[in-house]
Amino acid sequence: MNSGTIHSFLKGKSILVIGTTGFLAKVFVEKILRIQPEIQQLYLLVRASNNDLASQRLQNEVFQTDLFGLLRDKLGQEFDSFISKKVTAIAGDVSVQNLGLKDENLNLFQEIDLIVNFAATTKFDERFDISMGVNTMGPLHVLNFAKKCCNIKVFVHISTAYVCGEANNGEEILQEKPFEMGQTLKGTSKLNIQTEMDLLEKKIDELRAMNADESTIKYALKDYGIQRANLHGWPNTYVFTKAMGEMLVVNQKDNVPLIIIRPTMVTSTNKDPFPGWIEGLRTTDTVIRGYGIGKLACFVGNPNTILDIIPADLVINCVITTIVVHLDQAPKDFIYHISSSLRNPFKVLDFINIIYDYFVKNPCTNENGKPIVISKRLFPTSLSGFNVYLTIRYVIPLKVSNYVNKTCFRFSQDATYDDNYKKNRMLKGWAKLYKPYSCFKAM
Repeated sequence: MNSGTIHSFLKGKSILVIGTTGFLAKVFVEKILRIQPEIQQLYLLVRASNNDLASQRLQNEVFQTDLFGLLRDKLGQEFDSFISKKVTAIAGDVSVQNLGLKDENLNLFQEIDLIVNFAATTKFDERFDISMGVNTMGPLHVLNFAKKCCNIKVFVHISTAYVCGEANNGEEILQEKPFEMGQTLKGTSKLNIQTEMDLLEKKIDELRAMNADESTIKYALKDYGIQRANLHGWPNTYVFTKAMGEMLVVNQKDNVPLIIIRPTMVTSTNKDPFPGWIEGLRTTDTVIRGYGIGKLACFVGNPNTILDIIPADLVINCVITTIVVHLDQAPKDFIYHISSSLRNPFKVLDFINIIYDYFVKNPCTNENGKPIVISKRLFPTSLSGFNVYLTIRYVIPLKVSNYVNKTCFRFSQDATYDDNYKKNRMLKGWAKLYKPYSCFKAM
């Protein structure tokens, strides 16, 4: 498909974008405004109490980022007026019915041609109530909104390829097929989304009845989400709630043209609008950072596992192309995986070698400004091997410190003890959460 077809399709269209302040959504918005300035309108839904505050969030968190530098340079002094003309900020909340829209925004039903839902909480161990609200009920709320739009041509829901779980079913290549309602990744359990909502509400009521403080409730709901996910075969709360969100929109889509996009691990832009734009720590970044500052010597992973990483701009190119392909027709094949593992496999071993070579040539510096010397490559190991490493690195020193304190009649723990205890706990949790991806068995 040539760029002219895409440009002509986008001309005069009005698009509602949900989850606008997220990483992928920003790349989408920038691309649309740059390649088709004759778009009718971009309605950008932002969580805020009113439209003015929504507009402020867009300015601060979206349009003032480096991502929009190319468009800003291209338009010069006309940039702000162009944004003002083509972009409308909408205050709302994907986790509530009707997207929490005020009466003054209800004329959108007559104007929207396309809806793209990027809204998600991507923390693997997010609070179960938050994840259910955004990742599971959110897509259904967007779908119900789409059903009220008179001119809707397509509703695109951004999911994740890892709704498949840990892919231990023997499949080498994952199929682009929808979930059946109530399907689980364990044959021993049956999933009922309403039951999950009821159990969650009951759990919250129990915690309130115990007069638990907010911190206790937060961590209890994080643990509860992981428990429910594991019960049904998913490794974490994120992919579990995303899978349930898919089930709801597929089961209730009726006549709305639906496309589900499942990207793998999304990373920085490849070349559009420029190479290397990224925001926050994403996917492998936690490992890279920990290794570069000399705090991580090994991690959970198989050297031959393929890390399926896809640049953000390639994901957005696929999203736009898929929309145009399915113009004015209910797509028969409406689920698309966006990945790199078949055409451009990138193994854990490749990752290890690349970050080693980089930090040897470009070392990080410590608090004194001196370079942090990286002398060994990151060592991939099993989860049990990683726990052995943590035992040697943190647990044994903790026990020694505790013994010394008792022997010397010290009844308070020093800062080093507390710091090592927190690091050990954090790394154990981190390893368990990331293992399904660093030891993934399919493509």
